[in-house]
This record gives sequence, structure tokens and C-alpha cells, in this order.
Amino acid sequence: MIKVIKIGGNIVDNPELLQQFVKDFASMPGMKILVHGGGVMASQMQKAMGMSPVMIEGRRVTDEDTLKIVTMVYAGWCNKHITALLQAEGCNAIGLCGADCNVIKAVKRASVMVESLGHEVDYGYVGDVKPEGINTSFLYSLLEKGIVPVLSAINHDGEGNLLNTNADTIASSVATALSQYKYRTVKDVCHACQECTHCSDDGRLTHETELIYCFEKDGVLMDKDDDNSVIPEIDKAAFEKLKSEGVVADGMIPKLTNSFKAIGSGVSRVIIKHARNLLNSKGTTLI
Repeated sequence: MIKVIKIGGNIVDNPELLQQFVKDFASMPGMKILVHGGGVMASQMQKAMGMSPVMIEGRRVTDEDTLKIVTMVYAGWCNKHITALLQAEGCNAIGLCGADCNVIKAVKRASVMVESLGHEVDYGYVGDVKPEGINTSFLYSLLEKGIVPVLSAINHDGEGNLLNTNADTIASSVATALSQYKYRTVKDVCHACQECTHCSDDGRLTHETELIYCFEKDGVLMDKDDDNSVIPEIDKAAFEKLKSEGVVADGMIPKLTNSFKAIGSGVSRVIIKHARNLLNSKGTTLI
């Protein structure tokens, strides 16, 4: 099992919560990847520089100046700070953005219709990432060596341009790509010893993946003002109903949209929970 875990900007920006999360994450056995946001800090930086953050349905509109700020925040301070905290806990982590070793390649998003606004929106330097844009062989080579990738939301288009992508989308795409990844033959792996318990019948290694979204709430809430109104399970039909009723809104929309897409594309399980509950079963499970 490979676990892809995403933490949001409200956790990254809270020293106490982040420190506890890092301790819990470092203690988790097995292969794991951490994807992080940093939107709270990026918005604060924009405001400090006299800019107004523009968010549409939980996604940041990224013009050229905003791209520079989010790159400094996400791929710079946040990424290296988290990596350093993990090293302090004995977790051998490596901080990366998508341009490093071509780990995440994206396509610049064209203008899209936003139904809630009734018109098209140009999101600027925002990248659409698909599982085929994930360098799974590189990621798995790190995991095999016991190295934990720490991925920021900054990626690239392969033509010299950096792009910004919602970190929930990054996590979903990485989990999906790894769930579909098959590589190398038995002969390459174990020199035809015929005793490799990790090989499937077709002679290729495969791994299930689990996607966990950790943020500042205990799960998906029926009432956003009541932390005790966690919905234990949600299927896709229930999600569409909750979205139409306005129960699910803003940043939760891309989180759930990407979650159901991941489940439909091979990810074994998706869980949404509070960062402090990483090691227990509390939260919302998508079915």
C-alpha cells in the first residue's frame, strides 16, 4: 500500500498542528508521499504586497505576479520547512516541486465556464494535471529507497514555464498514477528467483494506493459551523446533492471532485479528516 497524504494551508500555517502532524506522519510505516498546500500563507503574502487574492470555487486565479509569490511560498519556504521538520523526526524526506526531475508535468488551463458565475474565467498560470503527467517511475524509485517525497503544488509545462495547481488535484493525480503503475519484470527485479512475493501474475509490480486529505476540520460537515456534524460516508450521488444544496462549497468542491475521480480511476480509498486524526479512523470516507 502506498499512502498519498495531503495537508492544507491552514495546517502548514499553524506551528503546533504542523509539528504534531509531522510526528504522526513520520511514525507511519510503509511507502508514503506528502503533498502540501500553503494557500493561507500565500494569501497573506499577497495582501502584504498590496495584492488581492482571487479565489473561485476554491481555486486561486494566478497571474504572473501571483505565480511568483506562490512559487516562493509553496516550493520555497513551505516545502523546505516541512522537509526539515520531517528530517528532525527521522523521516528521510526530499522536497520537490513538479519541475524537479520532471516529477509533475501540466498543461496550462484554457478559459473555462464557471456555472456559479455565469461566465468564462481565465485562471492564468494554472496547470491542469493528469495522472499521465506524473513521473511515477521516479517517485517509485525514491519510495523503494525509503525516501519520502514531499511535493508542493508548483509544476511545469515542459516548455520552461512554471504553473500553479490546486494541491488537492496534485494529490489525487499522484495517487491515481501510482495506483495504475506497473513496472519491470520479475527477472529485472529478483533475477528470476521465482520467490518474489511482490510480483503479480503478469510479472509486474503493482501497489494499491490510499489517498488521505488532512485539513483543519474533522471531515466533511453537514453544517460548516458545527464541528460535530461530520458525515461518516459520502457516495457520488450524495456529493452532487450536497453541492446543489450549498452544503458542500468553496474549497471542499475540488477536494471531493478529485476524490471521486480518484476512486473511479483505481485509488482504493479516499479519506478526509483532521490532521490531528491521521493515525485514527475518524473522518469522512468516500465510497
